[in-house]
Amino acid sequence: MARTILVLGAGKSTSYLLDYLLNKSEEEQLLLTIGDLHPENIPTQFSSHPNCKVIALDIFQDDSRKKAIAEASIVVSMLPPKLHIKIAVDCIQFEKHLVTASYVSKEIEALNDEAKKKGLVFMNEIGLDPGIDHMSAMEVIDRITDKGGKMLLFESFTGGLVAPESDSNLWNYKFTWNPRNVVLAGQGGAAKFIQEGSYKYIPYQKLFRRTEFLDVEGYGTFEAYANRDSLKYREAYGLQEALTLFRGTMRRVGFSKAWHMFVILGMTDDTYVIENSEGMSYREFVNLFLPYSPTDSVELKLRHYLKIDQDDIRWGKLLDLNIFDRTKKIPLKKATPAQMLQYILEDSWTLQEDEKDMIVMYHKFGFEMNGQKKQIDANMVVLGENRTFTAMSKTVGLPVAIATLQILNGKIKTPGVQIPISAEVYHPILSELKTYGMEFKEYEVPYLGYNPDNVGG
Repeated sequence: MARTILVLGAGKSTSYLLDYLLNKSEEEQLLLTIGDLHPENIPTQFSSHPNCKVIALDIFQDDSRKKAIAEASIVVSMLPPKLHIKIAVDCIQFEKHLVTASYVSKEIEALNDEAKKKGLVFMNEIGLDPGIDHMSAMEVIDRITDKGGKMLLFESFTGGLVAPESDSNLWNYKFTWNPRNVVLAGQGGAAKFIQEGSYKYIPYQKLFRRTEFLDVEGYGTFEAYANRDSLKYREAYGLQEALTLFRGTMRRVGFSKAWHMFVILGMTDDTYVIENSEGMSYREFVNLFLPYSPTDSVELKLRHYLKIDQDDIRWGKLLDLNIFDRTKKIPLKKATPAQMLQYILEDSWTLQEDEKDMIVMYHKFGFEMNGQKKQIDANMVVLGENRTFTAMSKTVGLPVAIATLQILNGKIKTPGVQIPISAEVYHPILSELKTYGMEFKEYEVPYLGYNPDNVGG
């Protein structure tokens, strides 16, 4: 008898997820139901599959949402994170397992006892970051601690970037996931982490000027800026005694220094509305943030304000975005500065049909074993195929799909609200991901932690 997997939301990150489940549908006896607000946008390669049914579903329509969930064997929510709670409450009511790629919210966490009582697996954070980062980190951390090692340092970095062959702008960047999240990155409080036993904080206005450099064999040098809260996984990873815990986002070298210009200007602000935003030219948008001058051009005012010379590479990056163009218009009504900046960036940074993206993940593990301090660095690079089958959709969608099938088949069975940090979860999923080319290369390197000969802290 066929088992029904209900996938809610079929956005950018679902191509590999749907492909995987439909490819397995015959041997695993699966029926895939895709519920989406705009079913007409779902590619025919999925919608026309004999084991796939597409339904128009507005999750705010309680009756149709509950009916779809009640009829499913397991539910996968790829909806925006704030909407998961509606689905989760229904999954409790109808006793269905739930899988999401999103961070565990307080509302979802509050369902833990009920999920356990009903024997339900509520698997969250099972995409890329969070997801593959958890699983690949825990595999190495468990290996070290199982041998009697003591963890001293853990750093983890992820970047959704453009593949080298499609890298055609001065920013060395194109959007491979939600552009809004890129524009608002780092806002909402200081980045916090721990370094050699000392708590460190970086306020938003300085975030993009504090970067770390990483080399990836075959792909060159990258930079990384701090994520907002590196300490939230300290307990989950069993790293309460670690002296250094840091998580960051990777970009090509020079991106952060250039992005800092938008932060200084106030263009990433999402807290107020520009009343006359509709029809404003790119040039007029830039001029909003600059002092009035009866004689100086917008270009000259901007260079003075940011203290950048004409031969500064950052100036070239600004020109690359056509931000001084008088003819290009922003069609957004009552938009925030961040929304207007996002529109301008999407004009330049959208992947073309045949262009490829790239995912890079990098971990550092510092530990003490038999009285010696050691370090393992591990990295993974995944390249996309085109704008539809992206590395981002592969690294987010495949872990979700594999976990869904593992839960459905009773291989992952520990109930409750959880993230993928147990061996029951990460062993089979990482093993299968390797068959799709998602494998970490490990290197033993000199331990780079605290040196008592240096003054620090």
